[in-house]
Amino acid sequence: MTVAGKTAVETNRWAGRVDEADWGGLAAEVNDHGCALMPRLLAQEECVAVAALYDDAGLFRSTIDMQRYRFGQGEYRYFKAPLPEPIGKLRQALYPRLLPIARDWHEKLGRDAEWPEALDEWLAKCHRAGQTRPTPLLLRYRQGDWNALHRDLYGDLVFPLQVVINLSAPGVDHTGGEFLLVEQRPRAQSRGTATLIPQGHGLIFTTRDRPVRSARGWSASPVRHGVSVVRSGERRALGLVFHDAA
Repeated sequence: MTVAGKTAVETNRWAGRVDEADWGGLAAEVNDHGCALMPRLLAQEECVAVAALYDDAGLFRSTIDMQRYRFGQGEYRYFKAPLPEPIGKLRQALYPRLLPIARDWHEKLGRDAEWPEALDEWLAKCHRAGQTRPTPLLLRYRQGDWNALHRDLYGDLVFPLQVVINLSAPGVDHTGGEFLLVEQRPRAQSRGTATLIPQGHGLIFTTRDRPVRSARGWSASPVRHGVSVVRSGERRALGLVFHDAA
């Protein structure tokens, strides 16, 4: 996806969209539910362009057949470095906005908040620890495909929040394919949340666990995520993970 001849302001319009979001409201929703729907981060034509990158195998370091590994049914591809725009721009813009939430969560849980101010510094730390492979990915679901409940950890160094952007239009390009979040609450039944993400919108969600109030203060509530069965059509999505893989 090229941006040749455009100014720095034009090529960083995605950061402007991130900054315009109500981050106080998003933080409150993530704290309450483990996920929060963002305003539109990609215009329709940008969604189409990013989704089309899936067909250029040279942009990716690996392709995963989910059925082969019992991850569900469907396929996804991990980008290789350097990340194309707007993937790299969005990742850079989202990290500092998510960082205060991440630090607050670890403070509540009595954990060290090990993430520096800049994403590049954090990724350099990941690389020194042997986590050198980029983790942003494109996912492709066709009719009957689904994604099993899981966590995207990839190594010892983990950022506790990530973002997925639906590149397809629900009800037009696909039916079904809701994003699923299941939280195992302390000494209680699990809680599920289903979100149908509009085209171009981002969903912030928990990578591994999140703090919930308990009788003794705060406890870590484990969380997994997945995608429900796509009933018809095709759904493509962009996943932005903020730690690299071993």
